[in-house]
Amino acid sequence: MDLLSIKLKIGDREYPMKVKPEEEARVRNAGKFINERLRSYREKFGIDDKEDLLAMVAFDCMVAKLKSEEEFTAIDSTAENTIDRLDSLIKQALS
Repeated sequence: MDLLSIKLKIGDREYPMKVKPEEEARVRNAGKFINERLRSYREKFGIDDKEDLLAMVAFDCMVAKLKSEEEFTAIDSTAENTIDRLDSLIKQALS
């Protein structure tokens, strides 16, 4: 599979990378999201240190990821319980 060579600007640096064509939009959106968060934290907290800003964005993203995983696990568990309950009802109805 061919990879695309792109440059992604995060903060004030450009990062060359190779991505699958079907992932290019996702990668570019991630870069845009990071830059928006950097700008937001810079304006909100008056922080200019790029390492501090990147650390805050990384921390914020990880908290959001963990929350999403917890919600997914809860939904998955609820779905599994519902399927088990329906399976039991079907078995009862068929006996």
